[in-house]
Amino acid sequence: MAEALETSITVADEDAGKRLDQFLAARLDLSRARIQQLISEGKVRVEDGQAKPSLKLHGGERIAILGPAERPPLRAVAEEIPLDIRYEDDDLAIINKPAGMMVHAGAGATEDARNRGTLVNALLHHFGNLSGVGGEMRPGIVHRLDKETSGLIVVAKNDESHRQIAAQFARREVQKKYLTLVHGWIKKDSGTISASISRDRARRTRMTTRHSGGREAVSHYQVVRRIDSPYGKFTLVEVKIDTGRTHQIRVHLSSVGHPVVGDTLYGAPREMRPHRLKHGTAPALSLPRNFLHAAQLELAHPRSGAKIALSSALPQELVAFQEAIDTSRKAPIEAKNA
Repeated sequence: MAEALETSITVADEDAGKRLDQFLAARLDLSRARIQQLISEGKVRVEDGQAKPSLKLHGGERIAILGPAERPPLRAVAEEIPLDIRYEDDDLAIINKPAGMMVHAGAGATEDARNRGTLVNALLHHFGNLSGVGGEMRPGIVHRLDKETSGLIVVAKNDESHRQIAAQFARREVQKKYLTLVHGWIKKDSGTISASISRDRARRTRMTTRHSGGREAVSHYQVVRRIDSPYGKFTLVEVKIDTGRTHQIRVHLSSVGHPVVGDTLYGAPREMRPHRLKHGTAPALSLPRNFLHAAQLELAHPRSGAKIALSSALPQELVAFQEAIDTSRKAPIEAKNA
């Protein structure tokens, strides 16, 4: 269950000897921290007496849960986290985000630990004041990158800049280009994928192109290089997106049979084993992130109108993976010039 409601539980004999907080966490499918919060608020009673987390159960007791825990409002907090700042002035900043960093805590993030280590928290520490247009959980955030996607992201420092940049996104004037490595060889050297995206009804963490009534999404791709390796065939692709839907590039490429390397949510294998080796052996390979990098960003300055154009090289872990599979070429491949 998502949160404890008013209920009564009888402890079975086989649960004798367990701690109260341990027993309830397993029984109610809640974290022990949340159970301990319920207990500290006096909302757990054992045999009509107030409980404590370390209470040892002996079996047969009746435990009453009197209501849900009072969740403190979740808000972003400043954290001293290093940032790769590629551009900054009084109105905006452009950050080179690493893979593994969430941009901001989600609406469903209730545990304190899930609101740690976000880009927003790092921004608050470095810059202090940011735009408030996006609300307390998303100060300064005009657009997003997925947690396991690296690369360039623009941040607004004040409300007017936020509105101006958001308007550029809405008019599709912001140019964003990504580099990605996908499984298989894409047949055409270039093309456009135009397929609406909606929430997958069976798996709510996924998006899909299979349902009608989704949001319009358009992605343009250009093949950079096709790779035939002992680990299979791969295509290095440059992608430009007109829209910014959730998981857009990942969903679109998977929908045409070419999932992004490392993206197990959309069909990529967790591990790649070599084949067709003439001599010797090679280790199995895996990539603990998506091979997807926001390599170029171009927009007009919200105050002066001057063009800002930046690029970001592939992170070392992606270069190393590419070299591991692409034995015929050791030089890293960068994005083309805008």
